[in-house]
Amino acid sequence: MPSGQPAAGTPRIGFIGAGQLGVALAWSLARAGYRVIGAASRSQASAARLAGGIAECRAYDSAQHLVDDADLIVIAVPDDAIASATRSLAWRERHAVIHCSGATEVLALAAAAAQGASIGGFHPLQTFTNTEAAIKTLPGCTVGIEAEEPLLGQLTEMAKALGCHPIRLPAGARALYHASGSFAASFLVGLINDALALWSAFGVEREDAFRALLPLTKGTVAALEANGPIRSLAGPIARADVGTVERHIAALRAHAPALLPTYLDLARRSLPIADAKGGASREKLNALRALLDRVGP
Repeated sequence: MPSGQPAAGTPRIGFIGAGQLGVALAWSLARAGYRVIGAASRSQASAARLAGGIAECRAYDSAQHLVDDADLIVIAVPDDAIASATRSLAWRERHAVIHCSGATEVLALAAAAAQGASIGGFHPLQTFTNTEAAIKTLPGCTVGIEAEEPLLGQLTEMAKALGCHPIRLPAGARALYHASGSFAASFLVGLINDALALWSAFGVEREDAFRALLPLTKGTVAALEANGPIRSLAGPIARADVGTVERHIAALRAHAPALLPTYLDLARRSLPIADAKGGASREKLNALRALLDRVGP
């Protein structure tokens, strides 16, 4: 549940765009006590779905009419449509306009700023693939905020009311910040998919492989939460177990050669973590590093 409460005199909020992120954020804000008055979308059905989950909220058939009625406008459209959506509308000085993209710079809202509106970014660092699941995982996540005062303070309070951890992003940092999320989330999905492919090489169905590997992934995430990224490293790299890594390399070379470069790269990247953890001697770590170098790039 949200850990904060909205400040007095909260703005009338309107959403332009009603996809998974927009719906989850709008419903969460309403549950936190914010006044979400409406939504506009290319799909009237999507706008109606967003509005249908909030009392006294309606689907607008015109984005401009929504802008005219609202104080804070959340642009929750795909990244490449943010600038054009902003340019298509008339803004006033009383407006605050924010987008929810992690990678797109706030300057995509320059057309609104040129007309006197305050602009900013408000990006929940979380996965939005299912509305109800996203609402459950939104509290506790970090929200990357980029804005100037007084909007910065308003967005910070909004993040706190959602139960999130606000962090201020400096100008120009959004792409690097968003790329970090790919390493922590999207690429993890790719690695799990690669792991499932290895099981198929010895005749196990993907569903069974996934059932076997998912608890391992969950255990790793739990260890990360409890112990941090250094102490959570386990397995043959953490132990500098040269013999096991040699067997891994031989098996990959024979049955999944396309994955060998990924394995070698990740193993090399894990060596400094193993060194920092201190579970293996420097001699063993050097021997493992030499093995990885002999195998090739």
